[in-house]
Amino acid sequence: MATWRFEAIGTHWEIETGDPLPDAERVEVSAVIARFDREWSRFRVDSEVMRLGREGGTLVSADAGPMLEAYGQLSRATGGAVNPLVADSLSALGYDAGYSLVAGDPVRAPGDWQRHVTWTRGAATASVPALLDVGALGKGRLVDLVMGTLSTVPGDVVVDAGGDIRVRGAGVRIGLEHPYDARKAIGVVEVKDQALCASAVNRRAWGSGLHHVLDARTGLPVRTWAATWALAAEAMTADAVATALFFDGGPELAAGWGVEWVRMSTDGTVQRSPGCPAELFLVTAKKRPAATN
Repeated sequence: MATWRFEAIGTHWEIETGDPLPDAERVEVSAVIARFDREWSRFRVDSEVMRLGREGGTLVSADAGPMLEAYGQLSRATGGAVNPLVADSLSALGYDAGYSLVAGDPVRAPGDWQRHVTWTRGAATASVPALLDVGALGKGRLVDLVMGTLSTVPGDVVVDAGGDIRVRGAGVRIGLEHPYDARKAIGVVEVKDQALCASAVNRRAWGSGLHHVLDARTGLPVRTWAATWALAAEAMTADAVATALFFDGGPELAAGWGVEWVRMSTDGTVQRSPGCPAELFLVTAKKRPAATN
């Protein structure tokens, strides 16, 4: 496999193809990433989402409907713990556009966010200034878009954006990195014509116990779960579930969406969905009982 490596949206990318990716496809991939970043990044002052945060109004984007509709389902499933208006909560703890990493008092995200933010298939509208953060599923959405641009590339393709991975074709065995020791894996899973997305409290962490996975209801980092992995047909779905699994209601959402998963608690206990194909190495691993009506 030939590998194209590059940096974009603050993370490392690798795209593997049978033959080196032609220049035309590389240009197209770069354009898709640049467009998404220009619309949705809260780390650049000229982005459309930052304008929405300053002024309100409408953000025209083909990603608005799919992402915000998924956010609505995430919010309902987790009792409001996942909320796209968590941007101000992250900024309050230091994870702001300037990466100050200086924490102030926690800020709760507005629980009634859907009163202020509405969407159609191709646009998001904020009735008041509202800064959106699509980190719960945005990287997965972008991985899907990039994979879509490679539809005419023959053979197997792997798109890896900082650990959010989508595979087309032959199976790839991927280790589930231990959240407290990057030299170890708690298991391995084969991904074939699927996506695997992960989230962990050791990534984008700073200060004393601060990290990017916040409970929007409190504005504080989660403490029960340390890492999650989700396996789905599309990366946005897997990314969304990987976020939801940090909260009550996440496993039920995953079951409803047909997503298999693994999660590890901060005390080292590992849970998995009943049908999860991952091979786990830890003796503490156990299946979560299937949901009953």
